[in-house]
Amino acid sequence: MAETQIEWTDATWNPVAGCSIVTAGCTNCYAMQMARRLEAMGVPKYDGLTRKSGKRAIWNGVVREDRSALEIPYSWRKPRKIFVNSMSDLFHDAVSEEFIVDVWRVMRETPHHNYQILTKRPERMAEVVSRAIPEVLPNVWLGTSVENADVAGRIDHLRAVPAAIRFISFEPLIGPAGRTDLTDIHWAIVGGESGLNARPIREDWIDEIYAQCDIYGTAFFFKQWGTWGKDNKKRSKKANGRVYRGQTWNEMPAAPEI
Repeated sequence: MAETQIEWTDATWNPVAGCSIVTAGCTNCYAMQMARRLEAMGVPKYDGLTRKSGKRAIWNGVVREDRSALEIPYSWRKPRKIFVNSMSDLFHDAVSEEFIVDVWRVMRETPHHNYQILTKRPERMAEVVSRAIPEVLPNVWLGTSVENADVAGRIDHLRAVPAAIRFISFEPLIGPAGRTDLTDIHWAIVGGESGLNARPIREDWIDEIYAQCDIYGTAFFFKQWGTWGKDNKKRSKKANGRVYRGQTWNEMPAAPEI
């Protein structure tokens, strides 16, 4: 586990390493480049997870379960919001159901933390959680990524997951998401892409999501403009900042009633 600069969480926990590209939102995934750097630093967990494609590192489909990492949250006494698998996807097909159940056991036994699990495979999340997880834990938030309207169907799969809090990460937002149905979705994170090859974000795409959040009572969190500002100029993400509609949006979902 590590402290993080991700605005909507406090720390990351990675019991799984490695992934596969599934849709356009994965193209510039920061975790691929990070995995390559960690491999170069001699971290065994990240050895052989990527391949080179030109100057870029790309996931090669190798996924590694790290049972030693399951012990880490127990050592954190101070309550934290914990992003689970910032370097992978817990619901990747290569992650065993047995391991997913073991991750749930850790979360159940550390109720002072809030765990945020984000997947691009919500159909498997719905299947596994419905079948193999016997109870809804109030400290486990389940979410999916939606980068544009092409994958908005993931929201319906997410809605089918038994969860105290369901959330959507509209990041990197690389196209309009459309008038999404946010029924039973408690939180929306919106953000533009950052990095050398970042794709632009448009303010009207954000406006559309903001309006849907207002209609459905969904908490709205604007993470960043990323490399492209609202004036369509390319700068560092720090220079473009996080201000949308004249303010910083840090709304969080309300505590669940279980």
